[in-house]
Amino acid sequence: MFIGEHIVKLDSAGRVLFPSALKRQLGGREQEGFVIKEDIFEPCLVLYPMHEWERQNKILQQKLNPYKREHSRFIRQFYSSTAEMYPDSNNRLLIPKRLITKINANKELVFAGLDTKIEIWPHEAWKNMETDDDFGSLAEKILGQSDNPITEE
Repeated sequence: MFIGEHIVKLDSAGRVLFPSALKRQLGGREQEGFVIKEDIFEPCLVLYPMHEWERQNKILQQKLNPYKREHSRFIRQFYSSTAEMYPDSNNRLLIPKRLITKINANKELVFAGLDTKIEIWPHEAWKNMETDDDFGSLAEKILGQSDNPITEE
């Protein structure tokens, strides 16, 4: 599980130092590599550890039929903005320029841990992102309607 926000510097070649706190949260699995892709909802990138990417692919394979035109179009678009990445000996990741360009990133990025994935945002966009002023109401709407309330034992 990934948590926390981490500001990193993007060098001219598109390399970033993978945050040490996120590396610890990976528990030594960073050498397995990552898949990075453009997010489907927000102007950011999403970084999946390889084991999570494989889990996401299994979910997609169960829901999609490549012989249906609409599904085929989705598959094409979903995978078109992906790339595999592996940390180098200095624990840096090389983000493809085409993906950096898609999110208009400059010199600083924010790596935001979100459970099983990491979102990568241009620092300015992250700072300016709207926050929901009524997070409590949203939490109640989403989580408070459960048929299985959390009970203490």
